[in-house]
Amino acid sequence: MFKRISKYWWCQILGWGANAFLFLFFGFFFYQIDAAQVQYILSYSLLGILITHGFRAVIVKYKWIEKPFENVAIYFFFGILVCSIVDSFLLACISHFVLPGPPDGDFKDSWMRAFFSQTMFMALWAVIYFLWHYVEESRNSQVGQLKLEATVRTLELKTIKSQLNPHFIFNALNSIRALVDENPRRARTAITELSNILRNSMQADKAETVSLENELSIVKDYLALENIRFEERLKVQYDIDPETLELPVPPLMLQTLVENAIKHGISREVNGGLILIGSHVHDMRHEITIRNTGQIVEDLNGNGFGLASTRQRLGILFGKRASFEIYNLDGAMVEAKVQMPIL
Repeated sequence: MFKRISKYWWCQILGWGANAFLFLFFGFFFYQIDAAQVQYILSYSLLGILITHGFRAVIVKYKWIEKPFENVAIYFFFGILVCSIVDSFLLACISHFVLPGPPDGDFKDSWMRAFFSQTMFMALWAVIYFLWHYVEESRNSQVGQLKLEATVRTLELKTIKSQLNPHFIFNALNSIRALVDENPRRARTAITELSNILRNSMQADKAETVSLENELSIVKDYLALENIRFEERLKVQYDIDPETLELPVPPLMLQTLVENAIKHGISREVNGGLILIGSHVHDMRHEITIRNTGQIVEDLNGNGFGLASTRQRLGILFGKRASFEIYNLDGAMVEAKVQMPIL
């Protein structure tokens, strides 16, 4: 509040002070004004400050700026008229009854001259005041909208992640449960691997993006767990451009797509199959591909939590600059492709 008042008073003093300076400048150099006229000009500016400050108090008290433009225009018109009448009357009184020397014309002439000039300056002051607050309110509204969008964006990401982590844990625990009776030693190792995955996922949950290298470490731990279940039926290959390892990706996105490839592809094949994970840069876009053995037998583009969460996170983080699609690459392989802008 102090800063706003301070800025307001600086504008008042500089504005009316500049007005007085111009009158004095031209008066001294072109009209040879006397001491009484100097006092009149100073009184003119001082009254301008006081009257417009009163005008502002009325505007603030009755919240004219917040009213519809049609009503504001009427309020400002009558406000300018009243201020001009009061100001010009006081100036005429000062000219005739306060300042030394004979007055310039009769009282009515002094009042009329002051009225027309003051109306012009009051109108200019009102326009500047209104435009200043209009621009200020517009800017604050835009800032508020941006903050709101950022808050919504953060909440959406947290909601998606809170849904994603239980989904991931459930599938990992199923893999470990199968080992408890058959191979307790391997089960203990698998629990250690799962703890590593959960620790990484908890750290990733604090950020909107993580490096591809970090994401790959989670995927490798996840595939190690899945390898327990599928054994030789699951083969994994990597085609990773080293220059893409530091590029940002949404947390757990790659793991979600790999999980989808196993659930809808490898697990449905009697002999298992291959998962090929690739990462390259094409045309200044980071392209991640996950290929797996199998075929899409139904439209997956809008179904399934994993695919939906991938689209949501890409949309929140990158908007229309990112894309995701999944399709049959040929008669034996499915490809999921993510393209993101390089930040």
